[in-house]
Amino acid sequence: MTKLTLPVSTFMFFVVCLVRTHAEAVESDTFRIPAGQRQLLLDDHTVAQIENLCRRMHRPRKRGAVIRSPNPGQTIQTRSAPAWDPVEKLYKLWVLGIDDMLWQSKDGLHWTAGPNPNMRTDLSVFDPVESDPARRFKAALTNQGFAVSPDGAQWTKLDVPLIQSSDESNFSYDPDEGLFVHTVKRGGKYGRAVAIATSLDFKTWIDLGVVFQADEVDQELCAKNITARMADQSLLQTFHNDPAVYNMDVYNMGVFRYEGLYIGMPSMYHATGPVPNYPNTDGFHLVQLAMSRDLRHWKRLGDRKPFIGPSRIDSGAYDLTQILPPSAPVKRGDELWFYYTGLKYRASYTYVGNFPKGEHIPKPGLDLDSGAVCLAVLRRDGFVSLDADSDGGYVLTKPLELDGELLLLNLDAGETGSAIVELLDDSGEVLADSQPAGGDEVRLPVRWKNPVDLKSLSRSAIQLKIHLRDASLYAFWVE
Repeated sequence: MTKLTLPVSTFMFFVVCLVRTHAEAVESDTFRIPAGQRQLLLDDHTVAQIENLCRRMHRPRKRGAVIRSPNPGQTIQTRSAPAWDPVEKLYKLWVLGIDDMLWQSKDGLHWTAGPNPNMRTDLSVFDPVESDPARRFKAALTNQGFAVSPDGAQWTKLDVPLIQSSDESNFSYDPDEGLFVHTVKRGGKYGRAVAIATSLDFKTWIDLGVVFQADEVDQELCAKNITARMADQSLLQTFHNDPAVYNMDVYNMGVFRYEGLYIGMPSMYHATGPVPNYPNTDGFHLVQLAMSRDLRHWKRLGDRKPFIGPSRIDSGAYDLTQILPPSAPVKRGDELWFYYTGLKYRASYTYVGNFPKGEHIPKPGLDLDSGAVCLAVLRRDGFVSLDADSDGGYVLTKPLELDGELLLLNLDAGETGSAIVELLDDSGEVLADSQPAGGDEVRLPVRWKNPVDLKSLSRSAIQLKIHLRDASLYAFWVE
């Protein structure tokens, strides 16, 4: 059993202020909001106008290492997310880099090695709608194809063509859409890039090609990030530095479906210098946040600031240099749990002779216990919020059809803030307004001053005008 560490970690965020009116013409098309589907505020998809609010990206709180390598000479990593097995009533997580490839847990915090799989399957998911017990677990095998398993340990390789990749991949499943999403590493303009393939039956795959890669803005940001890191002696410095090779590309990207859209966690690799006798570079990763509605077109969030960044040297953490994202978070009540790879070093060996046949020797003072599966926790829907100060502001939605009877908010108004919701008809007249709502609630029902039958309005185009004061709004939805 591993011991949970608690490194120093602060709740970080990035703010984009929309101080004056951020508006666009209200489209004639009406958006239907399905019952139960939370409407996040990552972009302006359902937004007509924002007044005096700031859009803020939040970072998850780090909880430290949850799985360490039993053998410090082997560096543990993961690209999967824990899958709940309802038969065995255990979380299962597949790792790479060590002999014990399958780990199990009852609570998601304390993990023990499980039965060792008969093949390497570090990209695995559980399929809750699969009717064949022998195919409950499914795996993408990087550059080898795909496999199925009854228990996540005994796998059978399928006769399905592989999806071409380099040495990095990721894999997730959306049971609501029945869609498997396989992200792979391929070449782009500035080096590593991300391609995506999808399947609805785990047999026929549609290869979308490269859909996400670094651009010119990333290259400008790369030099700034490297300079800032080197000026901060509380962060672990890389072993090699040469501005001639500074470059940012996409090392890996976890992609998952969340409340009607896709969220991506690209691990942006910053190359800082060449490594003698080694055909690669030294550098570090910063995990960004991105979103898409079709898996082809992606928008960066938080002005490309880190969603998961490095921990400080004195924190006792592992994620000092290399940070690789999971395929998806795990929903745990009102939280999202991210299990990611944290590595202390990048170019931690001295290579003697020609790679790969030459000898590689650990650098002096190297800590062999250099990697772990780490955990970071985020409020549910907590990727981005719309924030108001004491002067207040509002967000006005586009015309909506609300397929439900109860309107709810994910709201943090603390002890002094508030939110008031108005229902507007297609002419802008107020149909109803709510009582002021406050507190910090992930599921806050909107209470109306006068009874409102939302069900009778389900086929009418209405707008929500949500007034905020000293509050953060993460999502709204109907049930």
